Amino acid sequence: MASLLSFPLPNPKLNSIKASSSTTTAPTQFTTQTLDEKFGRKGIKFTDSGNVEMTVRNGSSLSLQISNGHVTSYKPKVYWQDDEFEEVLYTVPGELDSMKGGIGLVLNEVSETNSKGTPVCTSDWIVADVDADSIDALQVELNCTCGTLDVTYIVSLYPLSMATAVIVKNNGKKAVNLTSAMLSYLKFKGRGGSAIRGFKGCSYCIHPPLSSRFELLSPVETMKPEPLGWFSFSEPENVKPGSWTTEKQLYTVLKNKMSRVYTAPPMERLKRSYRTPPSKYETIDQGKGLEYRLIRMGYEDIYVSSPGSLSQKFGDGYFICTGPASMLVPVIVNPGEDWRGAQVIEHDNL
Repeated sequence: MASLLSFPLPNPKLNSIKASSSTTTAPTQFTTQTLDEKFGRKGIKFTDSGNVEMTVRNGSSLSLQISNGHVTSYKPKVYWQDDEFEEVLYTVPGELDSMKGGIGLVLNEVSETNSKGTPVCTSDWIVADVDADSIDALQVELNCTCGTLDVTYIVSLYPLSMATAVIVKNNGKKAVNLTSAMLSYLKFKGRGGSAIRGFKGCSYCIHPPLSSRFELLSPVETMKPEPLGWFSFSEPENVKPGSWTTEKQLYTVLKNKMSRVYTAPPMERLKRSYRTPPSKYETIDQGKGLEYRLIRMGYEDIYVSSPGSLSQKFGDGYFICTGPASMLVPVIVNPGEDWRGAQVIEHDNL
């Protein structure tokens, strides 16, 4: 299994119980039975629907779609009562490989002639390895190859946290420019009382998200101003796209529609020293009385958006989209080198 020891993830070293695939096998050649025989461990179960279900000792669980690396459920134990688990992710049901929301990796190769980027083929994952300490830690490693790029995606589950990490190895002879994000759709009880803490003093600009197959709102939808009705008290963003401002509030309220990238402006990064965005920040759901801490590693930007009244098109509840990203300045991966990025979602609600 690819080591994440270069990332200070919670409990990164597991008691090694490993099963590795020695050859690259098409995912269609693996049945649920053979996956369980080869990779199944206590706490790791493969289902007929193409998912792998992970559960640690305290009951915290995670569901991962294998073929597209889409995390569709994360339910940690958040209270002392035996049955008090809370779904963190907002997902919209659909057929296999068509669910929206959750947590997904976006990875695009960009060039001078195609600044928007071409998606790296991360929709044909295979299970490459598992690692398990059946008491408190589980990992599943997925792998896919696209041209000269070898991509490894590792999803980890712990009693009070979960993590997603990506390693991109360039086996070609030319440098590759990548834009990337790990976008998480987080579930809130309602629009009121939804906020993020940790961005005060950080620069941000209005910016659409990277497009993805699991998006709930397209980049165009996120940038459209929210209509103001007679009884609406929402205020549109007063900053034009492309211009920069500084977050002045301790709590960034997420009730209204917004789409932002918190980071250092690209021109600032040319200086010897500049202020980077925080390495961690917290979501606050006053309706549930819960907070979650998000930690970024390897990425330069943090994306944050809220749908405002557009959340109603998906039913009850509310959601935001956030996560670490490299959107404004592509990551350069030189021949023979690799690039790593990761996100951790943790909590201390217990």
